[in-house]
Amino acid sequence: MCGRFVSTSNVQDLVELFGVTRWSPTETLAPSWNVAPTDTVWAVMERVDRETGELARQLRPLRWGLVPSWAKDPGVGARMINARAETVHEKPAFRKAFSSRRCLLPADGYYEWVAIPAAEGKKGFKQPYYITPSQGDLLVMAGLYEFWRDHTRPEDDPLAWLTTTTIITTQATDAAGRVHDRMPLAIDPDDFEAWLDPEHHDPGELRQLLHTPAGGDLTVRAVSTAVNSVRNNGAQLLDEVPDPGHPASGDGS
Repeated sequence: MCGRFVSTSNVQDLVELFGVTRWSPTETLAPSWNVAPTDTVWAVMERVDRETGELARQLRPLRWGLVPSWAKDPGVGARMINARAETVHEKPAFRKAFSSRRCLLPADGYYEWVAIPAAEGKKGFKQPYYITPSQGDLLVMAGLYEFWRDHTRPEDDPLAWLTTTTIITTQATDAAGRVHDRMPLAIDPDDFEAWLDPEHHDPGELRQLLHTPAGGDLTVRAVSTAVNSVRNNGAQLLDEVPDPGHPASGDGS
């Protein structure tokens, strides 16, 4: 799974990198070295602009953890931070979004954990690892987004609508696989247009656009257990620490 990641790019860099034509200057997000489920994250999508009536590439802040439109409670989103590539096109929670509401989720890298057993009088603990493209490129994760309506609020209430997102994951490659058996999928720059196109519905063709990040050329390093708490943030979380052991594949979705 991908349950925590790093996102430090500023708005202007993202606008230029993804060719964004619509965004709100009033919407800003602080850089985060410890993005957690239910946090607000940047997403790139293509939607019809209300003012021009034309399709526009947009940059929006979304809550991480997809809430299906039919959900009774938005709390379910905390359990839907990831969607498995193997079944995303058929699962009720994701299939409509996969068909027409796809997005890009930019990240610097992500974290995974390995359980270190107790030894020599020391308690067992979960050792975090930071995984990022070896060349320092941005990790552009494949995502989906969905709209949820809070029917307890009037339709013209800005809080009546919640927009959420999820990260598509797959079987991990060797570098990441030694830490965890799942990893986020990425979209190559040449495929941005096809992935974001809301009129592109063929599930087989869409799944072919999903790629292993950086072609599997990933760097994995042990980092401080400070990242285990969502209350901690800052660039120091990426500092390498001695690896307590050779990690084995973990469990998860």
